[in-house]
Amino acid sequence: MLLQRVITALVLVALLLGSLLAASAWPFALLTLALLSAGGWEWGRLNQAANGPALAMGAAVALGGAAALAAGWTTQAPPALWWGAFVLWLVGGAVALRCGPAAWPQLPRLARWGLGLLALWAAWLALAQARSIGINFMLSVLCLVWMADVAAYFGGRAFGRRKLAPAISPGKSWEGVWSGVAGVVLLALFWVWLDGRFGVDSSSVYSRLLDSLGVAGLALGVLLLCALSVVGDLVESLVKRAAGAKDSSRLLPGHGGVLDRVDALLPVLPAALAMTAVTALGAWR
Repeated sequence: MLLQRVITALVLVALLLGSLLAASAWPFALLTLALLSAGGWEWGRLNQAANGPALAMGAAVALGGAAALAAGWTTQAPPALWWGAFVLWLVGGAVALRCGPAAWPQLPRLARWGLGLLALWAAWLALAQARSIGINFMLSVLCLVWMADVAAYFGGRAFGRRKLAPAISPGKSWEGVWSGVAGVVLLALFWVWLDGRFGVDSSSVYSRLLDSLGVAGLALGVLLLCALSVVGDLVESLVKRAAGAKDSSRLLPGHGGVLDRVDALLPVLPAALAMTAVTALGAWR
């Protein structure tokens, strides 16, 4: 299992780095679209779709991405799109987590399918636009989610006492959540220092928030993004628990499925672009 995880991770890193460092943004956009389209197939399978409809759902994500590429939205999508996704995740995620796994299958299948496909498409589009803003900006958003996850894991193991959502993900604790927030705060401060010290292709999400909204805006932005990363993780866990599945699929040997790897990113990416739209009203670097 460990060898599978390492090999899969190395292959994915090699593909992503190769596409990311290409002179054009197209290779990265197409590779990530393929991955999230596979996530569309997984979402269908987790939500009572037979293999044919599930494959069609993956194709729908791919076609939606192609349409966004043709419309030029990967470089400048309407800000209302990001705010819509942001609000939908805040409200819908809170309602879903409050109702629990038992209530999820009670929603009409078409509604569940549509919500998942919309979340995957919006996350991919936000990722593609983040890449067009700059690699430094995009990595600052991705690393926020990774730091929140890693710090929450170790903080939860060391200090975890109060369960966060025992009916959905028994291993998560409130202490882990606050450890994740602390880790991201340290990351944000370090990244702001890096932005000022070294030449980068773009300002990070942290510098943009700090420059336009001040320390309070940076703190609130970091807190909201950390909270959304937890919501994304828990929502996917809720759907898997409702489906009686341990992993979203076995597409990534040793890692489970695509959704298992990107769940926390789904709400964070559009939210980061929504916050970027706010900073556009202030003093950008």
